[in-house]
Amino acid sequence: MNTAILHYSAPPVVGGVEMVIHAHAEQFLAAGMPITVIAGRGQASALPPGAAYTQIAEIDSLHPEISAATEVLNSGTIPDSFDGLVGSLMDQIQPVLSQYDNLIVHNVFTKHFNLPLTAALFRLMDAGSIKNCIAWCHDLTWSSERSRGKVFSAYPWDLLKTYKSQITYVAISQQRRKELIETTGCPSDKVRVVYNGVDPALMLGLSTEAKRLIDSMDILSADLILLMPVRITKAKNIELAIRVVEALKKMHCSARIILTGPPDPHDTESMAYFRSLLELRRQMGVENEMKFVYEFGPNPDEGLIIDRKTVFELYRVVDALFMPSHKEGFGMPLVEAGILGLPIITTRVPSYSELMDGKALAVPPDMDPTDLAKEILNWLESKPEYHNKVKVRRSLTWKVIFERDILRLLTKPAHP
Repeated sequence: MNTAILHYSAPPVVGGVEMVIHAHAEQFLAAGMPITVIAGRGQASALPPGAAYTQIAEIDSLHPEISAATEVLNSGTIPDSFDGLVGSLMDQIQPVLSQYDNLIVHNVFTKHFNLPLTAALFRLMDAGSIKNCIAWCHDLTWSSERSRGKVFSAYPWDLLKTYKSQITYVAISQQRRKELIETTGCPSDKVRVVYNGVDPALMLGLSTEAKRLIDSMDILSADLILLMPVRITKAKNIELAIRVVEALKKMHCSARIILTGPPDPHDTESMAYFRSLLELRRQMGVENEMKFVYEFGPNPDEGLIIDRKTVFELYRVVDALFMPSHKEGFGMPLVEAGILGLPIITTRVPSYSELMDGKALAVPPDMDPTDLAKEILNWLESKPEYHNKVKVRRSLTWKVIFERDILRLLTKPAHP
């Protein structure tokens, strides 16, 4: 399946649409699918490695001849050069587009920045030269207070409010969907909403190692992620953590607890304790929910010990710090979580109480695991930042959007 993305410009040009194009191209490549970006201005080196780039100068809204024509069009007059520009664009674009099973066109069908290009694409579509055309609508000239004085109820301006049944329409929000339906008369069931997204690794500043760990542990799809940045010792009350995550699972909460530290591989008692925790985890049926970083090394025969920088990266990913210790001399993770504004859940250890001054969820170290699980969920329920974080990582990352929304827009090639 060959797909092309077309826009006036591409990275390194800075803009919201260009950012989206870059993100979409990354997802195509990550899925093992070829992707080409077609634009009038840009650079192949600014696209994700592996993306192809085709430049056709007249696609650029700032191309001298296009810009001159647009200036005349904005005053309500069709320039003498218009048909020639349309023909030139058709001649250049047609042999390029014939290679692709899918063409994603950003804004060209709804914005006035290059009307010869809009007209050329309409004519190529009518001639059957475009196989599966997807109009990605970020903005509409006809519904913009700032721009609608530059379009008129005649050809070629009316192309920007013309519904074409051959096009699959995508709006980036419900508001844009409403404007598109009202402007073009497009049937409401013919416009899909596909939101813009975020790259968690980029946004959170994650290293390659942290990203590998997160992917290996499969945590971003969880309802709740708790961090225990501690070593594997009996004082940390890890048994309670295992039983709490089991209780959360029974409550149909998809939870993960990440414990970052190792046992002491040179201490037989420490290793025996670690093995007892693994057995308890198995008995509770929470192998997928209770994550020991020590188990996620590239070599299964060697335990993984991560540095402090990677631990700090995990702080930025999780929803809350979880410190259910029996005892503690100080509690440095509480200070580290505090500087990040991370919700903190602790047991009532004197040093913890001294540090938190009532600003954490503090519970008895022998609290019933089911009651503690309920207490955690009730406490987080009042925190909108927690709900926003979960919503974004579960439904608004580029990867989720690509797999859930974009793939279904594409048409596979017909083979004889």
